[in-house]
Amino acid sequence: MNNFVTRLTTRDVALVGLLIAMDIVVARFLSFGVWSVRISLTFIIVFFMAAWFGPVVGGIAAAIADIAGTLLIGGAGGYFVGFTLSAFIEAFIYGMFFYDRKISFWRILCAVLINIVVVDTLLNTFWIMWLYRVSFWSVFPVRILKEALMIPIQIILLSTVSRNTVLDTLKNHVRLR
Repeated sequence: MNNFVTRLTTRDVALVGLLIAMDIVVARFLSFGVWSVRISLTFIIVFFMAAWFGPVVGGIAAAIADIAGTLLIGGAGGYFVGFTLSAFIEAFIYGMFFYDRKISFWRILCAVLINIVVVDTLLNTFWIMWLYRVSFWSVFPVRILKEALMIPIQIILLSTVSRNTVLDTLKNHVRLR
């Protein structure tokens, strides 16, 4: 269980809080789209939450960001617990692939593909179908196209930010063990 949960110091809690705040700002103010298709770069922040703090803490932080962002700023359709579950699962998957592990292209590829296929394409499409009472096939074609376009974008961006020495230095400086 120690591989999934990390013990948090006061500095860690502050950094997690900062990442949650960044997630809220990016999700609410730097995202665009319509009710069934949204494009956002929050996956980068969720990646750091999970890679730095593990699948459980990263998942909880992503869920808190979803809840707080929706309740503080609002969103299309209001709060819906399904998207909070999706946020937790996405971070949990990233944590399973990246927490206390060497980040490689193959790990990034696998994590992105699993998240995009399982969480973004299937689960989130199901939530949209359920929330807005539309048929699965009325939203699925547009969502699958958007997600297919996001695969290379996510792989390139996560590969780039995971090699950023400044961010790695920040993590090592803040997370003194």
